[in-house]
Amino acid sequence: MSGGARKELGAAGERLAARALAERGLTVVQANYRCAAGEMDLIARAPDEWVFVEVKTRRGRRFGAPEDAVNGRKQRKLVEVAETYLQEHGLDDARWRIDVVAVEMDARGRLLRLEVIENAVSRQG
Repeated sequence: MSGGARKELGAAGERLAARALAERGLTVVQANYRCAAGEMDLIARAPDEWVFVEVKTRRGRRFGAPEDAVNGRKQRKLVEVAETYLQEHGLDDARWRIDVVAVEMDARGRLLRLEVIENAVSRQG
């Protein structure tokens, strides 16, 4: 898959994830937050906590399930990015979690599966 096609697939997955989060009552406050530690796909607000969201989108299972790509190293980076965001916004005492949204699509771009995995990443990484 070319870089452009991969980027398009990722953007489609993020749009679907944002819609799924909204259906769960969350408000997406920022997409594609970047800092020195890395990037967070979506940052959302639940009534009582902040939700940082890593979206993994794949076509097919050739490389495993989308959520399998969130390995230990990636988890540690996500925690660092979330902590940086909270610190930058004066939210050091806020409740928060990191979710993963797994999106699988077929070759034609139709949604096969979308799963929101709450608390998918441990803060200990």
